[in-house]
Amino acid sequence: MLRVDKMEGGYGSGKVLFGMDFHVPRGEVTAVIGRNGVGKTTSLKGILGLLPDRSGQIILDGEDLSSKPVHAIVRAGLGYVPEGRQIFPKLTVLENLRVGQRHAPRVWTEERVLDLFPNLRNRIKNPGHALSGGEQQMLAIARALVTDVKVLMLDEPTQGLAPLVVVQIAQVIRRLKAEGVAILLVEQNLNLTSTVSDRVLVMSKGKVVETLNIDEFKRDQERIHHQWLTI
Repeated sequence: MLRVDKMEGGYGSGKVLFGMDFHVPRGEVTAVIGRNGVGKTTSLKGILGLLPDRSGQIILDGEDLSSKPVHAIVRAGLGYVPEGRQIFPKLTVLENLRVGQRHAPRVWTEERVLDLFPNLRNRIKNPGHALSGGEQQMLAIARALVTDVKVLMLDEPTQGLAPLVVVQIAQVIRRLKAEGVAILLVEQNLNLTSTVSDRVLVMSKGKVVETLNIDEFKRDQERIHHQWLTI
């Protein structure tokens, strides 16, 4: 579904990524873990075309997006839910869902995403700032879905959320997997990673240093945590 080959890039003269190579299959969750500052969020921005000096190949469903602008990458089916959600606080739930649509969604229609997030249906006329943190996260995911995503990139979706809401986010991720959406998940919550992921990419110093299926990750989690996550 999504393949990243030899991606490099950074910010101005500061290079962050050094030859990223991985793939995200259809209907599976690929988690990205690593210490703070190793390039996890930068990787997502690089895939989306938000790094001015990015190099390498980004292939989505057989289409080379490497030289295309951000809006064309989104239209091709790549959705991004940034860390901190970044919804529009003064717009209503419905307005947030519609603001980024270039055309009426064909797959993830407004009705379909509201069925997925019934709390949002109940708050459809409420402004974003009146939603709870969990509802804002759900709105951010819903806003990405209505662009008819094939691959959904989630950056720390459970950060700062109550345990019950984390469970709800996990349920949504599993539902999206079952619907055939490929998910690239950056997440510090290793319990969530263990329960929803199919494979785990470990990052260090701007590159992938280990790729494990979920059984390998569960078996080696203590080693991985000690070797790659502790400071």
